[in-house]
Amino acid sequence: MRRSTSQTPSIVTLSDLVARLSSSDQSRFNRIYRVSSAEGYLRVPPPMEQWVRQQFGAVEAVETQLITRVDNLVTSEGTLFNSVRARRPVPTAMAEAMAVTAALQHDVWEHPEAVTAEDTFGRITNEHGLTAANVAKYDSLHSIVVFREPDPLAFTKDSIAGQIDLAQRWFKTANATDEEARYPYLLWNCLWRAGGSVVHGHFQVALARGRHYAKIERLRRDAETYRGNHNAQYFEDVYTVHKSLGLAVEKGKVRILASLTPLKEREILLFVPSLHLAAEALFMVLRMYRDTLKVRSFNMGVLMPPLTQASEPWDGFPTIIRLIDRGILEARTSDIGGMELFAQNVVSSDPFDVARALQAAFGKG
Repeated sequence: MRRSTSQTPSIVTLSDLVARLSSSDQSRFNRIYRVSSAEGYLRVPPPMEQWVRQQFGAVEAVETQLITRVDNLVTSEGTLFNSVRARRPVPTAMAEAMAVTAALQHDVWEHPEAVTAEDTFGRITNEHGLTAANVAKYDSLHSIVVFREPDPLAFTKDSIAGQIDLAQRWFKTANATDEEARYPYLLWNCLWRAGGSVVHGHFQVALARGRHYAKIERLRRDAETYRGNHNAQYFEDVYTVHKSLGLAVEKGKVRILASLTPLKEREILLFVPSLHLAAEALFMVLRMYRDTLKVRSFNMGVLMPPLTQASEPWDGFPTIIRLIDRGILEARTSDIGGMELFAQNVVSSDPFDVARALQAAFGKG
């Protein structure tokens, strides 16, 4: 099996990094994760060699490819990593920025009060946005937080805090109209690669009745099973594993992780006691996404415990913010296909590269 000779920590050297951990850290890693690797081989015909060199640097880099696989044994999530996939050519960021500017010249929400519906309990507003009912609902309580600043990438620390405030006020107000709707979810589909049907910046907010949304409920159950099996808090151990490998930083009470099993490119997790404490750290992560990693389109999901007492246990379940990069705006193909939908996540970016960007952004590098 081919081994990397680089001294820089990477997903390729993960097994070696784990082997150098303390026995307690190794035990914690091994009860949550499994890492393996394999080589894939192919032959490049002579007429194809010039194109391969132009696109991937060398024929040898394509003919022998190292695949690293990381599985989460607790949640059954897993990711296949192959750095060769990261060497594909991409358009320039300038063209992407121009595409957003051009799209906003026809901003359908230029005057949101006139062109969006209201919830029956009215609008909630502040200087950074307003709420509106979603005209095509996911659920019975499903609305949007429309940003005052139309460009979704022109966010500031204050605007993020203000928009989170609107979301929290909406959750509280909507729950007051239906006490059984106690399970909150916040999402941000930033631009069209992430599924955003409107370019103008906006969150979506929803409250589920009866039980949390399926994937969040599954995560709660997996964490509860882990606690029963190991007498330990799952999310605490996930953070400790990432920290021991240099994949985590902290900002106040917020813990920020470069995920070992990313759903898609450059996934970052934020663990926070409650959403209102997340604004500054979330802004710093988003700024790093935008300015350092040149991310233009992303998905954000905020997984939260119920607003009021539920029958099932939620002990140790933090507010979890998940962020993934959805790729270049000019791409015509989707970054998610049959593997991600039905089998296992496939990723080209290295979590250790993401972690180094986080460390620089948070003054740890």
